[in-house]
Amino acid sequence: MVVVWKCQPRVLVAVFAVSMFWWNSRSNGRRGRGSVSVVEASEGSSLIGNGSYNGGGFLGTLWPSHFGIAVAVTAIAGIAVAVTIIYSNSGSLKSPWCQRRRKNALSSQQWKLLFTPDGKLCDGGMKFLKKVRSGGVDPSIRNEVWPFLLGVYDLNSTQEERDSIRASKRNEYDELRRQCKRLLLKLSDHILNGNGKSETDSSGNSEIVIQSTASPCPDVVSSGELLSIDRMNTDSKDSDGHINHAVPSASDLVVSEDDGESGITSIDADADANANASVIITESSESDQDDELKSTQALAIVAESKKHSSNDSCVSNAEENKKVVEDFDTWQRIIRLDAVRTNGEWIPFSPVQAAVSDGKARQLAEEVGLKDYDHLEPCRIFHAARLVAVLEAYAIYDPEIGYCQGMSDLCSPIIAVMEEDHDAFWCFVGFMRKARHNFRLDEVGIRRQLNLVSKIIKLKDSHLYRHLEMLQAEDCFFVYRMVVVLFRRELTFEQTLCLWEVMWADQAAVKAGIGKSAAWGRIRLRAPPPTDDLLLYAIAASVLQRRKLIIEKYSSMDEIIRECNSMAGHLDVWKLLDDAHGLVMSIHERI
Repeated sequence: MVVVWKCQPRVLVAVFAVSMFWWNSRSNGRRGRGSVSVVEASEGSSLIGNGSYNGGGFLGTLWPSHFGIAVAVTAIAGIAVAVTIIYSNSGSLKSPWCQRRRKNALSSQQWKLLFTPDGKLCDGGMKFLKKVRSGGVDPSIRNEVWPFLLGVYDLNSTQEERDSIRASKRNEYDELRRQCKRLLLKLSDHILNGNGKSETDSSGNSEIVIQSTASPCPDVVSSGELLSIDRMNTDSKDSDGHINHAVPSASDLVVSEDDGESGITSIDADADANANASVIITESSESDQDDELKSTQALAIVAESKKHSSNDSCVSNAEENKKVVEDFDTWQRIIRLDAVRTNGEWIPFSPVQAAVSDGKARQLAEEVGLKDYDHLEPCRIFHAARLVAVLEAYAIYDPEIGYCQGMSDLCSPIIAVMEEDHDAFWCFVGFMRKARHNFRLDEVGIRRQLNLVSKIIKLKDSHLYRHLEMLQAEDCFFVYRMVVVLFRRELTFEQTLCLWEVMWADQAAVKAGIGKSAAWGRIRLRAPPPTDDLLLYAIAASVLQRRKLIIEKYSSMDEIIRECNSMAGHLDVWKLLDDAHGLVMSIHERI
């Protein structure tokens, strides 16, 4: 009752007044007017009222039985109001992101204390996720924390298990990079020098047989080791700057050729149009089994073809290989264009990479075949080359998605935080488990997300929604860019990382089932439930923050799009999360 009184004093005063008025009316009906009252007490004593009674039951003569009824009615009414207020205003409870309750970012010392002696996170990672959700991660430990948030490491894994996983995933990444290099070498040989030779198999199909033994694949260069060499102030460019891997023996990569024309094609206007169109979103499977299946399929497609038992299977595999090589030719060119265009906003947050020498930057650029980078400073050359390496490997890993414009926006912050390419790659893979549907040709995924933003606005602000309907903008297409690149262009670099960390912690909590646990149930009134769609609530909140401007001044969707694009640099990420919390608490169950 004290809490309710502080929240709604006028409501309780009104209830008490109504109760007294009701009792007074009842008393007036029974007693009549103009009488002098004598009330006999139970012990024989009496209370004598002075003067005439003019219907003032509460202010005049008191009837004990009626007074007790009034008090009881008031108490019951007060309890009912309290329950109603608590239930209806649960969304107004202070969020973990409000200014008063906001916690500091997870520090290095706190991070170390979260582990048991064998290297496992305490309580299955619940305390860890709760801490990240409420304040983000200190920049000094992001490279250690992010693999947990992005599912590279299980929350219940030991240090020994993580070391084994890291070594295994490093080898898998290096193999993907070798495949990229072999493809690039053979593409270059065939297009520029005509080294691919035409052969005809037993079924009469013309093929280009690219032999891996003719042009050995160079070793994979590690960005982390190049940085280590720079830190030791060595300018040597020998094998110390490489990771030595034996190139596995394999059979030839077979690419089909039709009517004497090469299966390798250059980018044309149609390819560019398709690449741009591929930013449309669809749903995707997010399970680990699906990731393993995609990886297996990708390796099978791009690796050297094995001998088949029948001509039909050989022809089918050759056609599939031809398509992948054609797609890779398109992907690698767009990747290189986007990589050199990436801005340097990350530089203040990655001092080690920012201090890379010109020699090491150019060495890595040559390693990945980066072009047109002479106008860039060394650290940006280095960053662009790393983007090329990671994004090309992802295109091979997930050929269904390949590469689409916008993916470099998501990868660049990860590259800036993770110094080793293989660590950055697997973090990016974890990120793309949820974001990959933003880059598929099918429209189902983007429509689902835009539809959810529209529902949130409709339930929260019907007036604004009706205005959007009048402008034929109720589909919320004006927030398309926010959805595709996850606020990357609307927030500053540091704000983006904070938002993503909170979002990843939410998704990790959902995946681990923490939101359904008894421990979480005990704190559910003090924090919003974890949700896979926190980003969409934040997007809806950013629109609702500008409701007055949209309703009063804008009369077309184009104007709203311009307003959304102008948000860049003018958003407070914690206010955004605070408002998103209110939306989650008030309407999440209704959606």
